[in-house]
Amino acid sequence: MNDQQLQEWVEQISLESFGRPFLHQARFNRRLTSTGGRYFIKSHDIEISSHQLEQFGKEDVEKIIKHELCHYHLHLLNRGYQHRDADFKALLKQVGGTRFCRSLPTAKRREPYRYKLVCTACKTEYMRKRKLDPRKYACGKCRGKLKLHTLDFK
Repeated sequence: MNDQQLQEWVEQISLESFGRPFLHQARFNRRLTSTGGRYFIKSHDIEISSHQLEQFGKEDVEKIIKHELCHYHLHLLNRGYQHRDADFKALLKQVGGTRFCRSLPTAKRREPYRYKLVCTACKTEYMRKRKLDPRKYACGKCRGKLKLHTLDFK
């Protein structure tokens, strides 16, 4: 499915489920991995994760589109369009949209810690997400020198 087909699909869902036209742009975004879609307040455009379509199919993506269209239509009507608003929750339930999308497989996600600092004296280990210069730091237990190790997750 390409962006033009997505645009037509969003326009169709908007008319059928909301009774109102979708007058802005809908497109796929391959960089969306932790969210199914997003609505832009300033431009009123909608982006949908193409990974959701590949992994879970049209049914799940339709629910994501309905979720984003709830934001869209409520925002244009000057009503509560945020997740916490009663208007949003009621409309989402009415049209059968999903509150949360399914998680994508974690194969491409980074592990939480990429670096390990090990004290050369007492062997205490410190896990870190960001790289740092071990010469600037000392062990918190014995004040010994630290050695940096890069963790490989493949």
